[in-house]
Amino acid sequence: MANNNISTEQSLTKAVWNLATTLSGQGVGFTDYITQLTYLLFLKMDAENVETFGEESAIPAGYRWQDLIVLDGLELVSQYEETLRALSEQENLIGTIYTKAQNKIDKPVYLKKVITMIDEHQWLIMNGDVKGAIYESILERNGQDKKSGAGQYFTPRPLIQAMVDCIQPRIGETVCDPACGTGGFLLCAYDYMKEQSQDKEKRDFLKNKALHGIDNTALVVTLASMNLYLHGIGTDRSPIVCEDSLEKAPAQLADVVLANPPFGQRPAGSVELNRDDFYVTTNNNQLNFLQHIMVLLKDGGRAAVVLPDNVLFEGNAGETIRKKLLSDFNLHTILRLPTGIFYAQGVKANVLFFTKGLPTKEVWFYDYRTDIKHTLATNKLARHHLDDFVACYNNRRETYDTETSPAGRWRKYPVEEILTRDKTSLDITWIKQGGETDDRSLAELMTEIKDRSQTISAAVAELEKLFATIKED
Repeated sequence: MANNNISTEQSLTKAVWNLATTLSGQGVGFTDYITQLTYLLFLKMDAENVETFGEESAIPAGYRWQDLIVLDGLELVSQYEETLRALSEQENLIGTIYTKAQNKIDKPVYLKKVITMIDEHQWLIMNGDVKGAIYESILERNGQDKKSGAGQYFTPRPLIQAMVDCIQPRIGETVCDPACGTGGFLLCAYDYMKEQSQDKEKRDFLKNKALHGIDNTALVVTLASMNLYLHGIGTDRSPIVCEDSLEKAPAQLADVVLANPPFGQRPAGSVELNRDDFYVTTNNNQLNFLQHIMVLLKDGGRAAVVLPDNVLFEGNAGETIRKKLLSDFNLHTILRLPTGIFYAQGVKANVLFFTKGLPTKEVWFYDYRTDIKHTLATNKLARHHLDDFVACYNNRRETYDTETSPAGRWRKYPVEEILTRDKTSLDITWIKQGGETDDRSLAELMTEIKDRSQTISAAVAELEKLFATIKED
């Protein structure tokens, strides 16, 4: 049975991506393709639910799978677009799946190809693990597509697994991700908790009430909702909502927060933040998310958050928030990550682990950056790469020693020492670099050079606009 599952997963994933390649040649990007796939797949599974189990359709009459598959040409496109419009106005799970839904495959022949491919398979009879694995593999492949920018929504699954293994969410607890992307953290937490009890009440709570995700991008909310739905989570009402987490105080607090918030400045055009519950006002997106997470946690609540290096050392607002984090929270662990593990090039990030309600006495650092080489092609991050960190996290014995083990990656700093550092900086390294050569392939180096040159060109263009404005004034 397991081999059949693997075979089904591999063949279906191959079919999905063969069609993606075809559509890409017609100008339909991978992100648009997977979104349309999601809309159509939900309709197909609803039809299977009616045919196989005799359930009543959740889709309004006139907008169901059988209303599409009998059509061709412009009639098909017209019916599909009307279906998306009608379903986007529904409530509960359907309304969430079809949030701001629009057709991106306007050529009838290619829309028909996608529908035919989906119709050739029985999706509902696959168990949740197989359906979910297929969808997760599609999301990951989509994250690798640099043109789409979808990588910003996808955190490497091995990193998520290690974070969850450290935080150890317990069934009966609530878990929130205020910048949920495609739902990877929530899904991993669910997998961790579902094995803890066979009690029906606890498992129902886990499936329907324990998980909460927020994202302000409609297509991401669609992908995350479908990702969880295919794993049997939120089958009536999606645990994902489409809104800006930062605009207002959280409606309810969480036992556990797992997140990888977006980096950079708050996007232009966003609602100006006016939060009385924030410690400081700033336009720095990750500092605002860190403040929001600090507010979001219940007393005794636990968080693991991916944040860029500047959060560790930036002055002014950054220093104010760090001091608050050290005085009102137990910031007990920082995992320093290498570059080359995220789909965005050159990202330097860390994972901060903290608990609300008790002051920090000491901060443990694990340096998984110095002399660590990962690339997405030649040495992709795997869960086993973080085994030593997770073991150290659970066993608080330093592997660093000034004389006997100066390259030990696990050491602690008393909070008194950190408070005396300039700007209360947490940007701490102690291992001397070995000066290893760069082992990236020529193709990877060329890609990075290209990415950076495009960034520089965009920055120069913005400066030219600014200078032109100044001259006009």
